[in-house]
Amino acid sequence: MSTPHRFNETIPSDLEAAERIQDRIIALVEKNGFSDRDVFGMRLALEEAIVNAIKHGNRMDPDKTVRIQCEVDPTRVCVEIEDQGPGFNPVDVPDPTAEENLEKPGGRGIMLMKAFMTRVEYVGRGNQVVLEKVRDPSES
Repeated sequence: MSTPHRFNETIPSDLEAAERIQDRIIALVEKNGFSDRDVFGMRLALEEAIVNAIKHGNRMDPDKTVRIQCEVDPTRVCVEIEDQGPGFNPVDVPDPTAEENLEKPGGRGIMLMKAFMTRVEYVGRGNQVVLEKVRDPSES
């Protein structure tokens, strides 16, 4: 069993910084041998969560930051993303698959994150999300 790779980094509310940290995490996921499907899902979930933190949480405020804590090993990936915004209650986000919401843009990101991750958990006041992907044992 290899040692988990951990890092904690704070980035500015900047989409280029978001892309760089996302690429760093995906490189670790690939290095740890996750399947192409898991890498694709992680990339999608990370982009959604980090961009949401910057755009919706911090409202693109250049004076605010996003803290990202990451741990990757061959069996699981866990990423915590915390913005400096007021937070939200995920229960209040309308179901994007409900008939009345099919034409509305909101809520799809959370749905996609939940589809690809093993666990998506909002912490505290809703300005922190935990994304966890546990490798399917049959893929080892």
